[in-house]
Amino acid sequence: MTRRIRLIADDYGLAPGVSAAILDLLDRGRLTGTSCMTGFPEWEGEAARIKPLCGRVAVGLHLTLTDQLAVAGRSSLAPEGRLPPLRALALPVLHGHIAERDVHAELDAQYSRFVEALGRRPAFVDGHQHVHFLPVVRTWLRARFPEGADRPALRGAPALAVSSKVAAITALAAGFNRSMRNAGFTLFEPLTGIYDWRQPEKFASVLQAAVEALPERGLFMCHPGHVDETLRARDTMQGVREVEFAALASEAFGASLARAGVAIMDGKG
Repeated sequence: MTRRIRLIADDYGLAPGVSAAILDLLDRGRLTGTSCMTGFPEWEGEAARIKPLCGRVAVGLHLTLTDQLAVAGRSSLAPEGRLPPLRALALPVLHGHIAERDVHAELDAQYSRFVEALGRRPAFVDGHQHVHFLPVVRTWLRARFPEGADRPALRGAPALAVSSKVAAITALAAGFNRSMRNAGFTLFEPLTGIYDWRQPEKFASVLQAAVEALPERGLFMCHPGHVDETLRARDTMQGVREVEFAALASEAFGASLARAGVAIMDGKG
């Protein structure tokens, strides 16, 4: 029996080169779907390009609370109109230095841009730098998608802390799976695809591990893309995106799927 695996590309909408690479992989059938960053000026055009694929591929919302311009403008979250780095987000929210209502207003604005451009709710929700695991975002998710509504699925936590990076994400996600499942959400778990992207050569082995062992309820996240000037201006994760794209597009990856008797799940899975 064929096992199916779920491969989701993050950051659609971050830069034209990233979006083009993701669309290419979706067209090749090498991805289940992608999560979208809706806060950039190019979003409406990128939304028009992916809209015809909705339903055939999974198109989700990539909640963004760090390092980019705030869609909702200046607030306690973004005093100068720019979202803070992750290290300046979690504790200030917890201590009340950033108002929960301002975080929720930013998430509302990003969600509204998704729905307005695509004419539908996201198939799933995850977070840039895993911010969807934060308690303030969990509260927003429960309020935005009340029980009984057509709820998106959520990206769950990693299963095992096999590295310091995974351990940090697992700590951020403490209690997330249980609490959101109890609230009635469907979760994709475990989360895999985590590695030190400063060592691009590690991606191939991480991808192969997913081919060999990722369960159907799990999720492999990736960050393919082509480097352009917009990406250079917006994000420090650059050349490794080309490495991930090449691996996912390669004949070798297709052959490894065939040898393992594995298929990439489509957007209906």
